[in-house]
Amino acid sequence: MILQANDANPTVSIEMTPMIDMVFLLLIFFLVATTFHQTEREMQIALPIASSAAPISSLLQEMVINVDVEGRIIVSGREIAPEDLRVMVREAVAANPSQKVTVRGDRSTPYENVVTVLDICKLGGVQEPYLDTVLTN
Repeated sequence: MILQANDANPTVSIEMTPMIDMVFLLLIFFLVATTFHQTEREMQIALPIASSAAPISSLLQEMVINVDVEGRIIVSGREIAPEDLRVMVREAVAANPSQKVTVRGDRSTPYENVVTVLDICKLGGVQEPYLDTVLTN
């Protein structure tokens, strides 16, 4: 015996209600979490005074030195002289002996310009300056 369904064209439907519920729950969660984070920063706390206080992130920050096509040395978006770079590197290493430095040399600049920056880093006390390159497939 062959049974036939009463409906010749059954339609498939996707219930949107559970998905909408989840989206609203996630939205509420992130709004509340962000509000708590801001409230924590805005609390009136009298912090103790320290003579050697410094932000933790400044000690861990990586120094990026760019060398453009003309051989100019650019750090933090401004051009600096090699002597100023020497002072900057020495101060950074004095604050953090394991200071990380990345040198990004333009591919068209003479190699001598990049070597000059690497020498300044090594003489300033940087253990292993990194050279940034682009990976090709």
